[in-house]
Amino acid sequence: MPAPAERESKALLHNRLPAICGAPCAVRRAPTPAGRIAHLAIVAGLAGGFALAAAGVIPGQELPPAEPGVLLHYAPVTDARLREPKPENWLMYRRTYDGWGFSPLDQIDTSNVVDLAPAWTFRTHADDGQPQGPPIVNGNTMFVTSAEQVIALQATTGALRWRYVHPLPSDVRRPHATNRGVALYDDMVYVGTLDARVMALEATTGKVVWNRRIADYRRNYYITLAPLAVNGKIIVGTSGGEYGIRGFVTALDARTGDEVWKRHTIPAPGEPGSTTWTGESWRTGGGSVWVTGHYDPALNLTYWGVGNGGPWLGNARPGDNLYTNSTLALDADTGELRSHYQYHWNGSWDWDEANAPLLVDVERGGRTIKGLVHPGRNGYLWLLDRSGGDMRFLEAQPFVHQDVFTSLDPVSGRPAYDAARVPRIGESVEFCPAMRGARNWRPEAFSPQTGLLYVPAVNNYCTIMEGRAVEYRAGHPFTGARIESFRRDGADNIGELQAWDLDSGTRVWTREFPNPAGSLLATGGKLVFAESGGVLQAFDALSGEPLWRYRAERRQPTGIPVSYAVLGVQYVAVQLHARSEFLDAGNLVVAFAIDCQC
Repeated sequence: MPAPAERESKALLHNRLPAICGAPCAVRRAPTPAGRIAHLAIVAGLAGGFALAAAGVIPGQELPPAEPGVLLHYAPVTDARLREPKPENWLMYRRTYDGWGFSPLDQIDTSNVVDLAPAWTFRTHADDGQPQGPPIVNGNTMFVTSAEQVIALQATTGALRWRYVHPLPSDVRRPHATNRGVALYDDMVYVGTLDARVMALEATTGKVVWNRRIADYRRNYYITLAPLAVNGKIIVGTSGGEYGIRGFVTALDARTGDEVWKRHTIPAPGEPGSTTWTGESWRTGGGSVWVTGHYDPALNLTYWGVGNGGPWLGNARPGDNLYTNSTLALDADTGELRSHYQYHWNGSWDWDEANAPLLVDVERGGRTIKGLVHPGRNGYLWLLDRSGGDMRFLEAQPFVHQDVFTSLDPVSGRPAYDAARVPRIGESVEFCPAMRGARNWRPEAFSPQTGLLYVPAVNNYCTIMEGRAVEYRAGHPFTGARIESFRRDGADNIGELQAWDLDSGTRVWTREFPNPAGSLLATGGKLVFAESGGVLQAFDALSGEPLWRYRAERRQPTGIPVSYAVLGVQYVAVQLHARSEFLDAGNLVVAFAIDCQC
């Protein structure tokens, strides 16, 4: 293993190459010593900088050469492949239905990750928001998205195969101009849009097969999550909770786009949970669903996280406000609500619990528990029992500084609050963690190899919230608060990468960063990839030791890293975004490799 200084010098050399290479660009490197040979590429897609023409061609910009429009040897994605994906593919948002974000590929490991170097680049040429999705890979085809595009690339070279640009109506507002990826099923690609539509595209050509509106974008419904494909259905949820929507999850027929079922997250009068709302507050109660859910094939249940209520101040909508800040377990065939768990009631802190829990078997008291594991934005690490389809509280403990909860009920897990830390209309209240939470949307990862859960935490960050009365107007912000966030006195860090042993319920190690940590990937090479402060890093999964780092000039990794393999070569992929002061740097896809004759 090279000394740290040598590792740093190699990383600095690697960082200079993207400025030299064009698009696409190949790098040839001399072989490393025997025993050090490995193959790895990191592919990064960048969104930023230019206006899109309706047909997807950008005036004045030269696009990379495209391959023939029809993809050769594209393998249809079946239910069997989604349930038991081969190690070399990354077919859905977190690769597997359990949400682990783990690749079993082990060609790249702690001994050779230091040798990563750029191999090729691709430019997406779009001022298209911040990319937050994972590259989705089926065989030698990679699909990346931005706020208004789906792009198919050759996964080994970055050659452009096709692109689809979704034309948005001129009056669409883009509160969060982003997209978190696609779903694959059969021979089609599915994507949600900022005007609240779901599109089905031919995987081999990008041609539109069907186009379905699922909500009214004029009321600021929109879709940012990657759809979930389950048993011939495409399941999505809606963003827009900060605009007074009434959230829902819906399933569409994969072949036709017809609605199969729809489940609102805010119950109407007479429905279970409706008594937790007063008056007409349920109509604008929020409860958006903006991060992809998970699925248990054995129970045929799909799990979805639900955001906070609207407006933000809980005393504007008295009651527990089901099913905000909850996990819902829905029957995948019918949408029936089989179970739910609410992490905090009458939420007033903008702590969306939008991430679905990971499905992990946990050892407790000499027995195996079919668990649900959820590092919450409220700052607690929750463990639930999902056996038989119900969700039952087992335990929870804080994983960051938290000063709102005073206790948890030992049976239900229901928190009690410090009244001085609960925001209210007409008052200014300070609380920790901050309104963006102890973790944002960026997903955690679990490694069955190490048995550790890896959490991208935000610690020592707090908010002062001043509550204000607000009236609902369709399509307008409906938050009712002024906020100011700050670093806690005496704290040296905000970001943390934490590793937890779920069987013992103890933290094993922590890496601290000045800035929040980004989305995580765990691999069979005993590595964890994470971003913080614009730097992508690889860590030893057992010890947390940093082994490799990459900083892209003028760009930062904002997407979700994945790993896949083609023809025996392992790759890792992540999307990058142009820093705001360098939007003219354009849109970029970068590939890194170890001894890869790409």
